[in-house]
Amino acid sequence: MLELKLHPHLLECGTDEAGRGCLAGPVTAAAIILPDDFTNSTLNDSKQLSEPKRKLLKPLLEDSSLTYGVTHIFMEEIDQINILNASILAMQRAIEQLSPQPEHIIVDGNKFKPYHNIPHTCVIKGDSKYLSIAGASVLAKTYRDEFMEKIHLEFPMYNWKKNKGYPTKEHREAIRKYGITKYHRKSFRLLPEQLTLNLK
Repeated sequence: MLELKLHPHLLECGTDEAGRGCLAGPVTAAAIILPDDFTNSTLNDSKQLSEPKRKLLKPLLEDSSLTYGVTHIFMEEIDQINILNASILAMQRAIEQLSPQPEHIIVDGNKFKPYHNIPHTCVIKGDSKYLSIAGASVLAKTYRDEFMEKIHLEFPMYNWKKNKGYPTKEHREAIRKYGITKYHRKSFRLLPEQLTLNLK
């Protein structure tokens, strides 16, 4: 059973990102503050949940939360500042949308940068330990998946509605065959033989 909060007496948000290892599309982060009486037996790390379960949880989380925020950071900015900085910035921008602002932040993973003067704690595998981080992981994943399904219509040959931009064999084969799109991250190693890939 996941814990609600790390600090029960504080107004605490959980934050997480999705899409960090993708070759295409944004990195997406969410932050959420759940009420003290929130319980849900289904909610877990988004990677452990099926897509239908995530889609059911999304409106439930949005309706139950005290406040939530979701942010995309797009390819150009990822290429400029690198994916780690983009992931942290996405989480900070999601927290910025929260009203009220939290008194404490719990972050999935082991990397974060101070956000204003609000104390934070990094929690390895936090999305399988705390409900608010799990909630943020579900929101980040569902919003990012929706974006990838939308751009799939523009470039169906990459099958983003299925692979969501991750480096599957099928996605890499499509890059080899059709080249890259405006949605690909040019700073990433898009193909194993990257040296021969024309990125212009």
